[in-house]
Amino acid sequence: MRFLPEHRSPRVAVVGFGYVGCCLGVALAENGITVVGIENDPALVARLRAGQCPVPEPGVTEALARLAGSPDLSFTTDYDGLLDADVVVITVGTPVDEHGSLMTEQLERVCEQVAPRLRPGRLVIVKSTVVPGTTRTLVAPLLEHGGLTQERDFGLVCCPERLAEGEALAQIGELPVVVGGSGPEGVAAAARFWERVLSVPTRVLPSSDAAETVKLATNWWIDANVAMANELAQFCAAFDIDVTDVIGASNSLPKGAGNVNILQPGIGVGGACLTKDPWMAWRAAMDRGVRLRTIDTARRVNDGMPAYTAEMILEELVKLGRDPAAAEIAVLGVAFKGGTGDLRNTPVKEVVGHLRGAGARVRMYDPLVDPDRMRAEMGATVADSLDDAVRGTDAVALLAGHPQFRDVPPERLRDLVPAPALVFDGRSYFTAEEIARLRELGFHYRGVGR
Repeated sequence: MRFLPEHRSPRVAVVGFGYVGCCLGVALAENGITVVGIENDPALVARLRAGQCPVPEPGVTEALARLAGSPDLSFTTDYDGLLDADVVVITVGTPVDEHGSLMTEQLERVCEQVAPRLRPGRLVIVKSTVVPGTTRTLVAPLLEHGGLTQERDFGLVCCPERLAEGEALAQIGELPVVVGGSGPEGVAAAARFWERVLSVPTRVLPSSDAAETVKLATNWWIDANVAMANELAQFCAAFDIDVTDVIGASNSLPKGAGNVNILQPGIGVGGACLTKDPWMAWRAAMDRGVRLRTIDTARRVNDGMPAYTAEMILEELVKLGRDPAAAEIAVLGVAFKGGTGDLRNTPVKEVVGHLRGAGARVRMYDPLVDPDRMRAEMGATVADSLDDAVRGTDAVALLAGHPQFRDVPPERLRDLVPAPALVFDGRSYFTAEEIARLRELGFHYRGVGR
């Protein structure tokens, strides 16, 4: 059977309107595709219908507001909403337990709801992050309980989500989509779908197992690369070398199909994926008798960075003759990543906790995070503006590299912060020229590996 309609745009149901579902659903609707978002939470559905965005992703709020009330994007808690859909995209959360094992309850519940509502000719796309074999051995049998047969009656593929927060909407329209399935008809339909609705190329793999592994491999690599950068930063600090000089020169070496590509060090790793997906791969490998040592090591290195960061800040205050227990510290940026307002697993929370545990008074400011949520989750004082956050403090710690902070010249800090004070750079934010200017103005500078 040939899946997808030939002479009209496909109608799409996105099941699960969290971060991935929201970004994808909005992008498809903005491209003129009719999308229905299915979400179990009635309060969230009410917010979405009102054009209120639950996702701290640049551009999504504005797009959702533009689409509010449009027939191109609707929302419901009723799974009957997918009856008219040609394509069902599953984007529900797939957390891990304390042992790193994939928890499939949400995925199973969705499949049980989708199965009796599938119609011949439909295409089901799994975008949730799962371990190899999940689409083939869990999703497919659950969907076939509805009476249809995969590949004969409906297509089933895995197309793993690979978006980088802060760049999601742009990447949806640019990144090649990985497609892996159990049969040629479903795979061909999925490739046609992505090329038609988003005009993006596809990378077809021989199985859904391989496609599922792509997401795990990608975040495994990122986490391990960041861990190396973080340990390289500590190595460079021991020799009074600027790690950014070393990384810049190292990355000029051709290697393989590209160059050496050491990422930037920082105060730790956060978000929903990098803190979870490597453990998912580690656990799945352990269940098959394989010990993945790089994952275990990288996770421990990156999880140790918030404490290391706080210790550096406190040590530098002591060097300036300040008592950490009486110090006031401004934290600029509390999101886990620059350019986004996402607080999920942000390493800044642990940094702030260590500073407050040493007796320091912390003021926080983040232009991209809701102040009430920041106050509830972080516990420290929330300032209304950058000026209010830094005025009169002993240290200014830049812990998320938001573009908005680029508009703050060193001279402005001098007018607000009495010298000598510490400027701590947790994200390799300042250039060598900016660091020199800070020092000329009487500031004491320190960064991760700098």
